Parts: sequence; C-alpha cells; structure tokens
Amino acid sequence: MWRRLLAEFTGTALLVSVVVGSGIAAQQLSPTDSGLQLLENSIATTFGLAALILLFGPVSGAHLNPVVSGADWVLGRRSATGLAGGDVLAYTAAQVLGAIAGAMLANVMFDRKLIELATRERLTTGHFVGEVVATAGLVALIFALARTKRAGSSAAAVGVYIGAAYWFTSSTSFANPAVTVGRVFSDSFTGIAPGSVAGFIAAQVVGALIGVALVVALYPDAVETADEVVLPHPTVSRPTQN
Repeated sequence: MWRRLLAEFTGTALLVSVVVGSGIAAQQLSPTDSGLQLLENSIATTFGLAALILLFGPVSGAHLNPVVSGADWVLGRRSATGLAGGDVLAYTAAQVLGAIAGAMLANVMFDRKLIELATRERLTTGHFVGEVVATAGLVALIFALARTKRAGSSAAAVGVYIGAAYWFTSSTSFANPAVTVGRVFSDSFTGIAPGSVAGFIAAQVVGALIGVALVVALYPDAVETADEVVLPHPTVSRPTQN
C-alpha cells in the first residue's frame, strides 16, 4: 500500500507541476497572447499526463484524481473489485498533498515564492457546467476503456481528452479536486482563487456521478473491471514469500 500511495502522491505532484509550470512558462513566453498561452499549457498537460499514467499506472493505477478513486469504489464495492473505502481516503489524501507539493515545486522552479495564493476568480455558471461536462466525460472514458479491455490505451486517450477539454469547456477542464486544490497555491495563469474551489469541486463530484451513471447504463457489467482503472495494478497485499 505504501508504494501505491507514494505513486499517487508523486504522480499528482508531477501532474500539477506540469500544469502550473507550463502555465508560468506560457505567461513568460507569450505575455500578450492568452490563446497561445492556453495552447502551450494544454499541449504540455496532454503529453505530461500521458507519460505519468504510463509511469505510475502499474503501481497504483495512476488515478491521480479523487473522483476517479471514488468512482472506482462506487462501481466496484458490490463485486469486491476496485478500491476499498479506506483506500479511497488514503488515495485522496496522497493526491491532495501531492497536488499542493507540485504547485510549490513549480513555483520554485520558476523563481517564485514557495507558497502563493491565487487571485484568479473562476466561479461562474459557465465554469460550473464546464467542470460537470469535463469530469463526466473523463470518468466515462476511463471506465469504458477498462470495461472494453482497452485500459492499455488510457494514457493516450486520457491525455488527449484532457487536452481537448482545455478548449471545449469554459473552465479549461480541471476535472480533478486534488489538482483544483493544488492550483490555489500558485498565483499564475493556471491558478484558481480559494473562493472558487468549493464550487469547482462540487461540479466535479456531480460530473463524476453522471459519468458513473453513464458507464453503468452503457456497460452494466463495468463493475467487474473496476480494479483495472486507470491501468491494471495490484489492489491487495501479497503474502511474503519465504
């Protein structure tokens, strides 16, 4: 279990470092062109997320996202697949702490203050709907891939989906409560003001529930493959070999 939690902590930290770091770099490279900033940020996130799933997936599944871990428990709890309830809490704690550490790491890499508080307000009706759509699509995609034995494609598919959702959602597709919390700690292009966090997370939870409902409607036996999300990985401790 400690290896899985280390993978979730480190993977989420590096994911936030990619998001925040590329956002800071985009601001510096294209200070007068917000569209180009978003393009640079989304491309880095697409490739970075795909690489991190490949790196950490075989250890923990590379959830890197509390709503993915929670959906894994919801879908798998009756068939004893996926995460146990206690594991979801442990994963979530590791992901949130990793996200905060990742924002701080990005700040340090770009010679900013270790801890900043974002001032960018994002909470509007459009942002809320955007986060619902982005999160629902993400959850549905991940579990559909597992159910159809295409979990090996998750790195590319999830990376591409998030990259696309940067552009087709008004919220630029956070779709992740841990990443949302982490982005509070960098007052940059990718930051989110503390006052917007609760609304974003609420939208993400709603989106996750919609995504789960969609998966169950399309694939009623998806519960049988919950332990293969995002990539197949060990879910129980193995006995020590003598």
